[in-house]
Amino acid sequence: MRGFFSLSTLLVGMAAAQTSEPAPGVAAPGESAADASIKNLKNARVISLAIPAPRGQILARDGEPFAQNRVAFQIALNFPQFENADRAFVVDWARKRLDEVRAIYPKCLEKSDNELWAHYQDRRWLPLYLSGFQNRAQANEIAKKIGQRADVVLYPVYARHYPEESVAAHIVGYTGSVGKLPTGPINFNEPLWEMTEGRSGLELIYQKNLSGTPGMKRVLYNNDGIKLEDEIVRRAIPGGNIVTTLNMKWQKHAEKVLRDGSQRSAMVVIDIQTGEILVMASRPSFDLNEFVGGINAVRYKALNEDASTPLFGRAFSAQYPPASTFKSIVALAGLQSEAINENTTIDAPAFIEFPGHKIRNASGRAEGSIAVRFAMARSTNTWFAKLGIEIGPSTFLSMARRCGYGEKTGLPLIGEAPGLMPTAEWMLQNHRRRFMNGDTANMSIGQGVLLATPLQVCQGMAAIGNGNVLPKLHLIRQVQDSRGRVTYQAIPETRTPLELSESAVLGVRRGMRDVINEGYGTGRAGGLSWTTNCGKTGTAQWGPKSKNQRLAWFAGYFPFDNPRFAYTVVYEGRPGQVISGGRFAAPLVKNFFDPLRKEIEEIIAPPKKAVVVDVATTSGTDPQRAQPVPPDQTPSALPEIDGVLKALPVVEDPIPPVNPAPETPQTPQVVDGGADPDAPLRATVVEEIEETGNEIEFTE
Repeated sequence: MRGFFSLSTLLVGMAAAQTSEPAPGVAAPGESAADASIKNLKNARVISLAIPAPRGQILARDGEPFAQNRVAFQIALNFPQFENADRAFVVDWARKRLDEVRAIYPKCLEKSDNELWAHYQDRRWLPLYLSGFQNRAQANEIAKKIGQRADVVLYPVYARHYPEESVAAHIVGYTGSVGKLPTGPINFNEPLWEMTEGRSGLELIYQKNLSGTPGMKRVLYNNDGIKLEDEIVRRAIPGGNIVTTLNMKWQKHAEKVLRDGSQRSAMVVIDIQTGEILVMASRPSFDLNEFVGGINAVRYKALNEDASTPLFGRAFSAQYPPASTFKSIVALAGLQSEAINENTTIDAPAFIEFPGHKIRNASGRAEGSIAVRFAMARSTNTWFAKLGIEIGPSTFLSMARRCGYGEKTGLPLIGEAPGLMPTAEWMLQNHRRRFMNGDTANMSIGQGVLLATPLQVCQGMAAIGNGNVLPKLHLIRQVQDSRGRVTYQAIPETRTPLELSESAVLGVRRGMRDVINEGYGTGRAGGLSWTTNCGKTGTAQWGPKSKNQRLAWFAGYFPFDNPRFAYTVVYEGRPGQVISGGRFAAPLVKNFFDPLRKEIEEIIAPPKKAVVVDVATTSGTDPQRAQPVPPDQTPSALPEIDGVLKALPVVEDPIPPVNPAPETPQTPQVVDGGADPDAPLRATVVEEIEETGNEIEFTE
C-alpha cells in the first residue's frame, strides 16, 4: 500500500519558502508571538483553521490503489498589509497581478473588483485561490514562470488521485467539493482549502470510513500583518482504507480485452467458492481524474450526453434480455422437477407458431427428437419453448430467483439494477392477464419481459458451478481504520441454499460442457485448451425495433470437474450489425483467460494426494515411510476447508449425449402447446414481443 503525503512542512511558511526575503505578513528575524497585542488593534488576528484530512485509500485485493491522495497545488494571491489603502488602490494592485498570472496560466479564475476588495478587507491573512488543482509537473512549469515572488504563490493542498484513471471507474466513483470556501470575516476552524466528499461509487458509500478527522492550525498576526506564529495544534487523522475483492491485474486486463474487441460491453468474473467479485468491467469507461477539483461543466455535459454512455456501469446497471444463457436455468428447472431426465427426448421442429409471432431455431431447420444436452449445445429454441410450456413459467422463474435473478445482489454499488423475473401478479398488474403460452415460450429462451444484468447472469452461473448454494457475493474484502486495523473482514457465506439434486446439476453442467467442447456446440470459440470450460451462448434483439440492434452473450464457469470461476460477457451490437454470442462474446472470454493461464492453473490445480505415514514399530531405528493413499480412499469431494463454499463434485457417468437422429429412436416425450395454444395476445404485447426479437436466435 502507498502511504499518504504529509503537508506539515508545506503548510508552515509556504509563501516565505519561495523567496529569499520575508514574505508579506511574515515576521522578520527577532520578532515573536510575545510582541503581539490585539487589544484595540484592528489588524491583529489569531486565526484557527481546519486542516482537511487525507481521505482513505480504495485498494485492490492485494493493496494496489484505485484511489489515493497526493499533494497538488493551487495558484494563490497573497495580499500584504497596506497602510490606509483605499478600495481603488487595493483593486489596482490585485488586478495587475491577476493579469500577470493570466499571461502565465490562461485558465486563471475570474475575480470581480468587489471580490478582490472584500477579500482584502475580511480575509487578507488567507490566500485567494486563482486556479484549480495542479499536479507537481504542472506546478513546476508554473513556478518557473512565476519566479521568486511572495505575492503570487503555489499553495499546497491534498487532492484525490486515481492512479489507474478509468479502471473500475463505475465501481470506485469520484469525489466533489463539500462547498465553496466561506467569504466575509474569517470563522473559527474554517477549512484551509475546500473539503471533499464522495459523490458516487465506493467514494460515496464509504464516505464515513474514508473521510478522516480534520486537524487544526493556529496562526497569529500582529497589527502590521506580520505572522508571528504558525502552529499545527492537532494533526489531521487520515481516513480508513477500503480493500476491494477486485484483482487489479485481471481488472485492467479485462478492460483492455473489452476495449480491443468491442465498443460497448461488460465482463464479470466471480470466485465460485468465496463469492468474491474478481472482475467487473464496463466498456466504455471514463477518467476519474477529470472530476478531481471539480469537472468542467462543458466536459461533464459531453460525458453525460455521449451516445455510448461512458458514465453508465453496464456490468451492474444495464438490464438486458438474458437470451439463451437463461436456457441453463430452464433446463435446471426441468431436470429438478423430474419433468425430464438426461435421456428424455423432445421433438424440436424448425419453428413453433403462436398468435402474432413464431419461435424459430437458429439453424432454421428441425432438430428432431433430442435430449437436454444436445438441445443446450445447439441452443435449440423450439425444444426449450416446449419444455418451458410443459413445466410452466412459475417453475423456471422460481428456479431463476433461487439463483439470484430478479433482485439486487446486495453489493455496495450505486445504480445496481434489479432485473425482472415476473410473477403472475406482475402480469395481471402490468398486462391485465395471466401468462399465455406465447409469453412462456419467449421467457423459456430468455426473451420477452425477462431482464437481467451481466452481474446477475454471472451470479447464476456461480450457482450452477457451486451446485449446493448460491454464494453471497462480496465486493469488499476488508475495511481498515486509519491505523490499518481491520474493522470488517468478508468471509464466504451462503445467500440461498439451492437444494438441487445431483442429477439435475450434472445434467446442466454436461450440457454446458458440450456447448464449448463438442463439434456441434455454439460456443466453441470460447474453448480453453488447458481446462474444460463450460458455457452458454446467447443472442437477442433488444431495444426499439427501429434500431435493429442485437445483443451477444457468453456465460459459464470452469473447470468442469471442480468449478472455481464463473464469468459473463455481454457485447452490444451496433444498429444493423449481425452478431451472435458464439462469434462475438465467446472470443472475448478466451482472450481474457488464455493470457492468465499459468496463474489460473496454479489456482485450480487439484491438491496433491495425501500420504499415509507408516511409523515402524518393530525397530526404533527404522525411518518413517510415506506411502500414497490407495485410490479407493482418495476423497472425491473438495477438502473440508472452514469458511469455503464447496462446489458439488462431479461424478461422471458414462451417459453419451443423445444425437438428434439416433439409430434406434427412443419414444419421444411430446410436449404440446398447453391448454390454450391459440389464446390471443393483446396487440400491445405482440408489439413488445416483436421489439424484443422473438423471431429468435440468429446465428447461435
